[in-house]
Amino acid sequence: MTNPASQQGIDSVPSLGEPKKFKVPKKSILFGSLILFVGLLGAGGLWFNSRYKYEQEMEVKLKELSNIEYPANPAGLSKNFQRYGNRELKVIQRDDTHFDFVLEPTNEKTAKIVIKNVDLSLLIPKAPEWTKQDENLELIAFVEREWNRQQISFPVDSEHIEVSGGDGFEKENLTEVALARNCINAGLWEVLLSFKEDDKKGLYYQGWFTLPMGHYKNVFEKINNLSYWKHWWKLEHWQDPSGTVVKPNLLREVIDEREVTAKLPLDEEVIVSGEQVRKVRTTLASNLRTWGDFYSGKNEINFATFRPPGFYDPNKLHHSEYWRIGKFEKAILRDIKPVGVKKDLQELELVFSDTKTGEQNRLYFSGIDFKELPQLAIEDYPKGLYMPMGIGVGPFYQAYEELKKNPPYESPYFSVLLDSNDGWIDHHKVAVDGAAMHLDKDNPDLLHLYLLSYERNTLVGHLYINLK
Repeated sequence: MTNPASQQGIDSVPSLGEPKKFKVPKKSILFGSLILFVGLLGAGGLWFNSRYKYEQEMEVKLKELSNIEYPANPAGLSKNFQRYGNRELKVIQRDDTHFDFVLEPTNEKTAKIVIKNVDLSLLIPKAPEWTKQDENLELIAFVEREWNRQQISFPVDSEHIEVSGGDGFEKENLTEVALARNCINAGLWEVLLSFKEDDKKGLYYQGWFTLPMGHYKNVFEKINNLSYWKHWWKLEHWQDPSGTVVKPNLLREVIDEREVTAKLPLDEEVIVSGEQVRKVRTTLASNLRTWGDFYSGKNEINFATFRPPGFYDPNKLHHSEYWRIGKFEKAILRDIKPVGVKKDLQELELVFSDTKTGEQNRLYFSGIDFKELPQLAIEDYPKGLYMPMGIGVGPFYQAYEELKKNPPYESPYFSVLLDSNDGWIDHHKVAVDGAAMHLDKDNPDLLHLYLLSYERNTLVGHLYINLK
């Protein structure tokens, strides 16, 4: 049978007309958008309340890592490592700034250990009063306090330590308890317990935790008289403030200055002692025999990244920019009057040339009485002044009793790396995180200054500086 449509041609097929367009009423679009907005607002509110809630007593999750999970652990581990684990943590607030940290056992052999009455105003970043005259100084002070490690220790007989229960072994052999504010996002802390074994300290317990951020926020605001929200993103997420102008003259008055004889011998062999011995696996480079090997440009120098919650990850590389200080030029010694203290002190400015651009960059170590540094042999450099970079920062490692006597926010010490326009250079990217210093064992006029790499994994230079 013949199709009539075929006979008439395709154009003769009756038209069905254009499809009608379905129009969503504007009121429905607005209503849907409002629901989405309210939903997002509600989700944000739930996140905020969860993130920043605080109570007088809070259970906090502890993370423990085995040797398999953390093969790059540079700590000097005890032969009893992981034999007293699976602990729980309670954080108890005593007053506005004082807290207890209670390590609870989950089995009969493990002891209960309480770190009592710790003043968090000494650990949570507080900017020195004299930095508040300039927002840039305040910013660098806060950033550097949070992004440098601060570890405090307590001997077992401290009034702040209480040990009870368990099989008795910990109570008998525990020698040191430590709390560490890790040099990463705000609130990422660590607790460490050590035995003494063969005349050495052996770490037998290590647990990572997040300090309740509601308490962190409240203490921050209490001690700084400042809204936490002004700096919260920079404290909780690394936001590089490179280029921030830092004016050293706002931190001290120069009495006099002079260029002094100084050298960085590039052919000298790399020196290794202290924690640098334990961290050899976190320096991911080869053929670093002399200081010159760091600056020649012939070696790719990377480090295992220190990442949350606070451990080294060799699978994530932290790169270096040693060309920023590729050529040492000179040293300038100054007598200064620091702001905030009455005693006259000294400052050392080390001038380097960027080997890629030729720009002169300057590394300051200020607010120090060099003549009061200990006289040590070179191999004992870790026993000298061992400090991070920043403004109003304390040592990397310190006894709690010493910290109480010398709060970092009262310290005249500062150390910054600046470009030729006084712009702050991110020394973490350069991969220099501080310095060790001491006077020569036999010559009190000779200063030894050692540059510490990213995370203090290695030394990257040894300068001999004549203080006369």
